[in-house]
Order: sequence, then structure tokens, then C-alpha cells
Amino acid sequence: MWLLGRLAPDHKTIADFRKDNGLALRKVCAHFVELCREMGLLATASVAIDGSKFKAVNNRDRNFTRAKVERRRAQLEESVARYLSQLDTADRQEPSEGLAAKVTRLTEKLTKLKEEMGKLAVYEKQKLASPDQQISLTDPDSRSMATSGRGSGVVGYNVQVAVDTEHHLIVAHEVTNSGSDRAQLANMAKQAKAVLQTETLEAVADRGYFSSPEILACHEAGITVTLPKPQTSGAKSEGRFGKQDFVYLSEEDAYRCPAGEQLPYRFTSEEDGKMLRRYWTTACRDCSLKPHCTTGPERRIPRWEHEHLLDAVQQRLDANPQAMRQRRETVEHPFGTMKARMGATHFLTKTLPKVAAEMALSVLAYNLTRVMNIVGIRSLITAIAA
Repeated sequence: MWLLGRLAPDHKTIADFRKDNGLALRKVCAHFVELCREMGLLATASVAIDGSKFKAVNNRDRNFTRAKVERRRAQLEESVARYLSQLDTADRQEPSEGLAAKVTRLTEKLTKLKEEMGKLAVYEKQKLASPDQQISLTDPDSRSMATSGRGSGVVGYNVQVAVDTEHHLIVAHEVTNSGSDRAQLANMAKQAKAVLQTETLEAVADRGYFSSPEILACHEAGITVTLPKPQTSGAKSEGRFGKQDFVYLSEEDAYRCPAGEQLPYRFTSEEDGKMLRRYWTTACRDCSLKPHCTTGPERRIPRWEHEHLLDAVQQRLDANPQAMRQRRETVEHPFGTMKARMGATHFLTKTLPKVAAEMALSVLAYNLTRVMNIVGIRSLITAIAA
């Protein structure tokens, strides 16, 4: 109140200011992170990366995916068939006042159902024009996303952050409408590296970020990443050996299987844009462990041309098993603070640019309070005035 000269702007004034100055708010947020670096609070070239889903101003009933459109159409067609059957039954009965009222009600319901089917057809056309085959009617940029908690998910945005491991300050953030984190690792790590102005960077993330091309992009940018690899193969769950049970012998350029046989290199092929080297041996046919290894004639092991980078990631994780605990303690702190203490559990604005400005304001507020707790208010004011 003292800073405002006892002026008390209402919520509309504050909302309009946020709406009209979205780009400026994002710049202020970025400048404050630069100030933190100049104050020596971002001296450690190490970040933890994570994403969290925030609800948008869009009810689930006003979001349509392909499955939802098909399911709703089936429900409508079933209702129409039921009402038409009831009308046929009514036509065979003796006319009466009650019957006439019933026919009127059924006719009105059929009209409404046909109107809804017409709207559904329009939504389907709009959905087909969308790259991800879904549309949201209230906030067109929001998307239906799965969440780790109970329930069917949320219609909202996926907020990505890179948090420094020393002071838990948000170094970089970005609001996306992609429900997956898999393509975000290199993007967030590069942003953090640019902000920290360092030649190298260490980044830790969870298994949701594991992607071979993303790890390669980080390596080429001078970023060392540590994250666990998800177990996507069904072999282990079916009681068979997984790829991790085969040891790569770099000098021989071959794999050693659990039975002690070597699988030599055979040829290279391209799959999904990646060059894969193929290894196998004919000794599988007479192997006693074959039922525990493969259902085919022989076990074939593919190796990506940059697989040594993935091996290095696993070696770093094995050498530092506490890395995942550090990641959790680092990156879940800002999200927990924003959602629990600041009440920023959902967005109040619509469309991606406005939502990005709203998140920038939340990140700025979080970083501001963190710095005040770390160095004190007087030191912060002195640094701002310098």
C-alpha cells in the first residue's frame, strides 16, 4: 500500500494490466534471472528439469478428441434409436391427451439430439484440421493431457522448468500444450545453458524425458544429462532376457549374451530416422537358454550409432544413484510452492501467449521470494539499484 500511495486497483485493472503487458512481464521475468546470475546465485552449472500439468480455462466437456467424438456419436445414435422406437410404439396406441404430450416430448428430445449431432459433425471437421486431432472450445490452445495422479487427466498446459540445484531458482521455463515431456529435454537444457552463460552444463531429469535424439542434441550442445531409461521392452515382463542382459564388447564390436556366446555385427539399417547396427548369432538354435531369450530363430540386438551416449548416461546414473532424489528435491520445490502456497493450481487466462505471461508472473514471484529468503530484502534492493 505504501508503494502504491494507498491506491487500491480493482481486479479488472490488475487483469487488464497482465493482459496488455504479457510480453513485458516475460521480459521482466528473464531480466530477474539475469540479475540472479549477476548476484552470484547461479554459479553452479547444474539444473534439474521437470514438467507439471496446469488446468486451463476449458472444461473437459468442451474438449474433443477422436475417441471422445466417436464415443459421443455412438451415445447419440443409441438415444435417437431409442426415442424413434418409443415414437413407433406411440403411433400404434389409441390417441389420448397423455399420449400426445409424450409424443411432443419425444419429438423435442429428438430435435435436440439431431442438433447436437450436427454440432458434433462440425467439431469433427475442426478436429481433423488440428495436427494432434483434438480441439478445445473455450481455450483453443489447451489440450487434454494424462496426469500421474488418479482420474482421466486434465485439459490444460504442460509447464516445463529448469531449476538450479543449489538455490532452487527457476533458471528457464516454458509453457507448452504437448502432454509429453519426451521432446523437451534439449530445449530446456539449452535455454538453461544460455541463461547461465556457461560452456558446459549438467542436467538431471526423470525417465519421461528419455529420448535418444534429445540426448544426442544435449551432447552436441555441451550438456551432460543424467536420467533413467524406461523399460519399454515386453521381454522382461514375459520372463525373457532384456537388452540390458547383453554386454557390448567394444573391441570386438559384438555383444555377449547370457549364455556366453558372441553376437557379431551383421549389417546397418535405418529405422525411424536412426541408423541401427544389427547383431546376432546362429548359435541360438541349439542354445538351452533360447526359451528365456527369444521366440524367433535367433535373438537380434539393435545398436544405435550413438548408443555409447546412452551407455554413458546409464553409467553416470549408476555412479550417482542419489541423482534422482536430488532431482525430486530440487524441481518439485518450485511447483509445490506455486501450487500450494501461491495458489497457482490453474490458469485464469486463455490462449498460449496469455497463459505464458501468467506463468511468467508466477515464476517471477517465486524467484523474487526465493532471493529475498536467500540474501535478504536489503541486499536485493541494493542489487536492483546497482
